[in-house]
Amino acid sequence: MLDMIEAESGDNPTASIIILHGLGADGNDFVPIAEELDLDAVGPVRFLFPHAPEMPITINGGYRMRAWYDVVSFDADAPQDEAGLRRSQALVEAVLAREQERGIPAHRIVLAGFSQGCAMSLLAGLRHPQRLAGICGLSGYLPIAHTTAAERSEANRQTPIFLAHGTHDEVVSFDRAEASRDALLALGYPVEWHEYLIGHGVHPLEVTQLNDWLLRVLSAS
Repeated sequence: MLDMIEAESGDNPTASIIILHGLGADGNDFVPIAEELDLDAVGPVRFLFPHAPEMPITINGGYRMRAWYDVVSFDADAPQDEAGLRRSQALVEAVLAREQERGIPAHRIVLAGFSQGCAMSLLAGLRHPQRLAGICGLSGYLPIAHTTAAERSEANRQTPIFLAHGTHDEVVSFDRAEASRDALLALGYPVEWHEYLIGHGVHPLEVTQLNDWLLRVLSAS
């Protein structure tokens, strides 16, 4: 099981939000943003911030850092580390399974992530065999997109998806994000799309709109 940070907005949480960090960060990265959220209307929430394993990253000269998978290049057509993606998918699945064992049903769990964490949320969330409350992807993309149609879970075909991206993102291009959005829409997913005049980061309005979306999907579940 991955090491992680946990926080609860109240006693006896009835929902969980799992937030996966980006390349070179760790679970601490999104704690401040989670602290800005106000989800009292849907009851106590447990936040989980897993730390990715450390591994050598090709694009950074083999330097070891926390990452969900290796990156050869940020170009959209660069080879993807499918083996690494699959390994981390299994790790995320273990976190999802543990939450369900702790009494939080899948339909009360939101899987979210930033950059590499976005990729992992889409990869694992769309394939999870039980319906999730929602999948959130910030400043990322749909990995190994060619496998999605064949591997996606029937249970999560109508799971709400929140996607947000900066129009000036210098790491994951805006075009790549749009292509991922369009691929998901073509498969029939209910995608809520937001774009901001920023680079590879999180806009204040993004937090507000994410808060609103979380209230909706957790109220509906």
